[in-house]
Amino acid sequence: MTDCCCENRDDDTNADDPLAWFARMMPHCVEYATAAKEQGRRIVCIMCEYTPRELIMAAGGVPVCLCGGSAKTIAAAEEYLPANLCPLIKSTYGYHVQGNNPFLEMADLIVAETTCDGKKKMFELLAETRPMVVLELPQCSEDAGALEYWVEQLRKFRTQLENRFDVQITDDALREAIAVMNRERALRRELAELMTADRPPLTGRQLIELKSTISGIPADLEQYEKVLAHLRQKCPPDNETPPVRVLMTGVPMAHGSERVLEIIEDNGGLVVCMENCTGVKPILDDGDPETDNPIRALAEKYYRLPCSVMTRNDRRLDTLRSLAGQYRPQCIVELVWQACLTYDVESYRVRRLAEQELGIAYLRIETDYSPSDSARIATRVEALFETVRAEGGTPT
Repeated sequence: MTDCCCENRDDDTNADDPLAWFARMMPHCVEYATAAKEQGRRIVCIMCEYTPRELIMAAGGVPVCLCGGSAKTIAAAEEYLPANLCPLIKSTYGYHVQGNNPFLEMADLIVAETTCDGKKKMFELLAETRPMVVLELPQCSEDAGALEYWVEQLRKFRTQLENRFDVQITDDALREAIAVMNRERALRRELAELMTADRPPLTGRQLIELKSTISGIPADLEQYEKVLAHLRQKCPPDNETPPVRVLMTGVPMAHGSERVLEIIEDNGGLVVCMENCTGVKPILDDGDPETDNPIRALAEKYYRLPCSVMTRNDRRLDTLRSLAGQYRPQCIVELVWQACLTYDVESYRVRRLAEQELGIAYLRIETDYSPSDSARIATRVEALFETVRAEGGTPT
């Protein structure tokens, strides 16, 4: 039996608990996408936070994150892709090979973003049988000409959506979509900020569940409000031995690939902040819903994302400094997927920031989706935490 990206992981969750909604996030998203498809709406799959979901929403489409987080689909992908490639790329392509991702199978369009080389070449294979457009992301983060080029790319994307789906994307529709996404980001920021407390009311593992693979679902926004109200009234645990506060950075953790996060929290840590693309990085900034030029507003908002594909990526270090001040971690753990060269090279600068500037411990973990090295990772994490406690590490 092949693995489906939408299997439940918490079937016994208390239905009265507001967290239960997000424990069934994938089934909810499949139901939503299926109903939308039956109503004539277009399903548009994306694989990167640089793609403005607002453009898809303004075209009447449903933006769905396609990133694969299952180890079970990787073997099928390795018949076509190198074994030493990033597991996120292989997992995503494995779903394509096996045909068992319902979002991909109902997709009217895939947006291919030119970020890392592995994704770009995988997209070429995917495009042989799947409808696709390419967003060409310039990679010089502080170059004014690069930003102007990105503005033109988003204008081109707008036209491609209009032509493919026979719709008109009005500025008013874009402003409305910006407002919806701003609300979603604001709610997720409020959830993330609960972790700034001395005794947060939830774990990092619970927090990463509180997001959807589809953006802008009205029911999700209502559930975010309920979860916030519930957590603000919850009495946090009073642990005799407080967990070590951890700031995680590095690669995104797609749904199903949270193994390292779980190891950290199973061995005495508490991930109070995740800087990565499945954490706070994409929700730190909003678009301007009152702008006269929504395309430019979207270009400026999304081009500010501090991804390792950018050069120079000083903005990522600035973000880490700011988050360290806000969340007061006692150490930084950087996760690097196998063959993710951009994050791997940047890890030197992140280590230097942690140890020399912030004065906190740093651990780099390179792995893939296989659990074969879980015991080794747990040993390294335990040693990190012993060092932090022995040195009397206090939050920055």
